[in-house]
Amino acid sequence: MTCSIVARCADSGMLGVGAVTGTAGVGTLLSWIEAGVGAVATQGWVNPYLGIDALALLRTGHHADKALEAVIGLDEDAALRQVGVVDATGRIAAHTGADCSPTADHLTGDGFSVQGNLLTGHDVLDEAAAALTRSSGRPLVERLLVGLEAAVAAGGDERGHRSAHVLVADTELYPLWDVRVDDHDHPLTELRRLVDRFEEQLLPQVRKLPTRGNLRGELDAADRAGLV
Repeated sequence: MTCSIVARCADSGMLGVGAVTGTAGVGTLLSWIEAGVGAVATQGWVNPYLGIDALALLRTGHHADKALEAVIGLDEDAALRQVGVVDATGRIAAHTGADCSPTADHLTGDGFSVQGNLLTGHDVLDEAAAALTRSSGRPLVERLLVGLEAAVAAGGDERGHRSAHVLVADTELYPLWDVRVDDHDHPLTELRRLVDRFEEQLLPQVRKLPTRGNLRGELDAADRAGLV
């Protein structure tokens, strides 16, 4: 099973992907994102090119539904795929192939889609979507976390959980948040701990890094001394 979220923050325009699964390394091939373009989660029997090619189409102005329709239409094994897409304006598209697990499904809301397979039940998606809706207005990384936590609390993966990931793009081609737990007995608990640590220690420095509009960035001597 993988339960994933793609979402756009209506207030900031940030784009994000969050995921939790019963195998190791969920963040390696599932999450695809580009600031100002869109975000894609590709799962089931994963085809990474669904993420790569969907972003390429979004970059040229395709809406989420048209981008997903195009890439799924070229995939001979579309029945085995599960994909969620959000574009830069918050339009949503999702696909759950007919040959995914019997409990596979997706659920869309205002600016987000939740998709999952090998779930303990459909209430996993219901609870994740409800958590995302309740948390509207909070930072996107927090919304992704509470959505994943609600999914796991509702049962999540029928095999248990081994890895988790959150990825958020703001305005630059490098991510604002890219935090993952590749193999852990309690991956979401560890993911939240790492997000809290990242927010305290690294996020302030990331916000001062060079941007396309300011190639010098805003790091001072003390900041530079703290960078690895």
